[in-house]
Amino acid sequence: MPILDIQNLSKSYRQAGGENTVAIGNISCQVEAGEFVSFVGPSGCGKTTLLMTIAGLLAPTEGRVSVNGKEVSGPPPNLVLLFQEYNKSLFAWRTVLGNVRFGLEARGDHSPAAAAKARSLLELVGLKGFEKHYPWELSGGMQQRVAIARALAYEPQVLLMDEPFGSLDALTRLELEDTLLKLWTQLKTTILFITHDIEEAIYLSDRIWVLSRRPSHIIEELKIDFARPRDQVTTRAQARFMELRNAIYRQIGNR
Repeated sequence: MPILDIQNLSKSYRQAGGENTVAIGNISCQVEAGEFVSFVGPSGCGKTTLLMTIAGLLAPTEGRVSVNGKEVSGPPPNLVLLFQEYNKSLFAWRTVLGNVRFGLEARGDHSPAAAAKARSLLELVGLKGFEKHYPWELSGGMQQRVAIARALAYEPQVLLMDEPFGSLDALTRLELEDTLLKLWTQLKTTILFITHDIEEAIYLSDRIWVLSRRPSHIIEELKIDFARPRDQVTTRAQARFMELRNAIYRQIGNR
């Protein structure tokens, strides 16, 4: 059984004049436990709407989403959604450690072991020594590391990520891609990743679904078979990498 099963999913919005805007056309796909899979598509194709529907924050117009065989009718307890605007999701009045502990406190764990776990996660994301800082004292990349650590503290089976590195500078983005892959390898969390960056999707993923323009549907599924661990220089330098990048770009651009 796949951990995430999306069947004939569509989502429409009714406008003030009574007309419907169809954001998601008809999407069906499955994600296996432990996979890293991505959606890419043109701007405005409904990627965020898709992720929020999968997360149970929006009700589908048609179709269904199931996690571990159970249909989603609200936010599932074993799934976490990490938004792009990380700086708005962190609590400015709580320290870095306090923010990460919130993920554990939300599960009712206020024990000393929870604090130790939060410290361990901060070390994993490269923020050891910043436990007593506040989010507004950190760079954007460091704030996103806090947000990732807090999401992982909740121990989700499935982590949904909505363009989490989109607002970061190029170098910080590459560093966080490698940090995310390290965490994924160690923690075995299933990740569904939304991005508009084709090369980022290729570098990170086991599989990629290419979306059409709105109303979005899956144009193609691509298996990414580069060996792991991957390297920002040698992996991206392979001829096959650019072949995939150009093929996806043409798929999106031609539509």
